[in-house]
Amino acid sequence: MKRFFATSSLLFMLAIAAQAQNEIRVSPSSVNVYSQGATTVFVTYGNLGQYRPAETAWCGEVQPATPALGLSCVPGTIYGTLPRRFDVSRRSGTNAYTDVVSVPASVARKAYQAAAAGQDSQFFYVRRFEGPGLADQFVVVSMRLTGNGIAAPFSLTDVQLGFGASTGIAASGQEPQVLFLEPGKKMPPVRAEIKYTGSGRLRGRWEVVRPGDPQPTERDLLPEASLPVEERGSQARFTPLSRFNVFLSSGGRYTLQGPDASRLPTQVPGQYLLLLRIEASDDGVNASDLSVVGAGNSVVNSGAAAGFPLPVLRYVVGGGDNTQDAPAAGQFLSILPKDGTTVPSGQVAEFAWTEMPLAKLYRLEIEDDAGKLLHSAVLKPAVRVYRAPSWLKDKAGAGNLHWRVVALDQAGKEIGTTARNVLRLAR
Repeated sequence: MKRFFATSSLLFMLAIAAQAQNEIRVSPSSVNVYSQGATTVFVTYGNLGQYRPAETAWCGEVQPATPALGLSCVPGTIYGTLPRRFDVSRRSGTNAYTDVVSVPASVARKAYQAAAAGQDSQFFYVRRFEGPGLADQFVVVSMRLTGNGIAAPFSLTDVQLGFGASTGIAASGQEPQVLFLEPGKKMPPVRAEIKYTGSGRLRGRWEVVRPGDPQPTERDLLPEASLPVEERGSQARFTPLSRFNVFLSSGGRYTLQGPDASRLPTQVPGQYLLLLRIEASDDGVNASDLSVVGAGNSVVNSGAAAGFPLPVLRYVVGGGDNTQDAPAAGQFLSILPKDGTTVPSGQVAEFAWTEMPLAKLYRLEIEDDAGKLLHSAVLKPAVRVYRAPSWLKDKAGAGNLHWRVVALDQAGKEIGTTARNVLRLAR
């Protein structure tokens, strides 16, 4: 009997050791967040093995997740979940997972109200991990409410771009009116309105995407600090205009002036994208120690992280004089090529159009004079620029082309179309 109990105890101890060995770890495991608004925090999970990340939740209380491992949220105390549009996390490094935790203002408000009612000012971010034939694991990051001072991580919560003082502003995930101007015209000033938490050094650069350049992806537009350490420095680079390096104290708002307007190219007709690129900066509050989670030996500083791609500014050279001819917000219009344009020999036709609210897909249609469909392309709603394939010129022959863009809803139903524009490809 004694041998039985000794054997059972040994097996139990070995099981506990195996469980600890397979335990998913996180760094940092405790962070401060702004009590009166949004905050972005960079965390790294390590020792994932065969586990993969699942859903998340914020809650006021946690409890043992038995029969799963770790601590899960107590029902009735859940404040919210990570919005899908802010989920830019991915696998990284050595068996690790990078999570950019965007704490919404609504979650901070609920936690603040609970603290004001006498509950603990600490709340929890819980992510579930699942694996084939494995018990689920719940990993907890504790979050403490704080003011918007040096104790809060240096993170970006909103970025807006604008031309001059009178044109539209591009908030994160949105775009303003398109600026139109004739070749050689002077550009208006550019500015960025930035909301942030904590304090730190804002470093980065302004770049421009010229007509014919490959378009940046959403991953390219993320601040560098939102990427796993091995992806930093790998984002697509475009024509540089100027750099900036300023220290932001704990004020929460800053207006960053854009590059010298005389440096913005306006000679060649076409569509241009002005990009704000923000680099990672040192921030002891917003950092992950990879050695703690078994994912490396370095500390990943993530000052100026954000849970969203940075917005872009568009301007079109050869599309009218100044912003008075720009389409009003909500109008679904073709931008490029202008009606009646002839694309010179040796150049590829580039199509661009304005945003259609509620569109889930765009379908570009190109027909010949007889109405025969020569080419079509279906594009995601974030993509409103398309370069025609090189073989289109041969297929089109010497006749005119007629093109339009159709906006589709979630079910594939047509909800809007642009006018048909005429285009000729010089041979």
